[in-house]
Amino acid sequence: MSFDELYKAAKAVVKPNKLSDYAEAGGVGAAIYTEGGKVYTGVCIDTACSMGFCAEHAAAAAMITAGESRVIKMIAVGWDGHIMPPCGRCREFISQIHKDNLETEVMVKEGVVKTIRELLPFDWRE
Repeated sequence: MSFDELYKAAKAVVKPNKLSDYAEAGGVGAAIYTEGGKVYTGVCIDTACSMGFCAEHAAAAAMITAGESRVIKMIAVGWDGHIMPPCGRCREFISQIHKDNLETEVMVKEGVVKTIRELLPFDWRE
């Protein structure tokens, strides 16, 4: 699976939507490619009281629901099509759900791919 294909999958779910006066969703889409050869997508949900979650979390939840946890590649895309690096919470979350996810490749901006390990240089587990 190429990052171009993964980008298209993430971009396809980006559909900004105002859910209520206090919540909106879909401004960021993420796609995760797994060891099992599947792609899982998700969107962010933003709330006024910060109880929402990132698109990467939504995609990971779909992956875990399907019985997988090993992420090979991942990408997040904003509403305007730009590639976004995962926040610290997402980096840590992905690193903890499978022992090999520190080697997950993440496109952090166009043409730049880093591993989760590179994005978490001072891992508390080491």
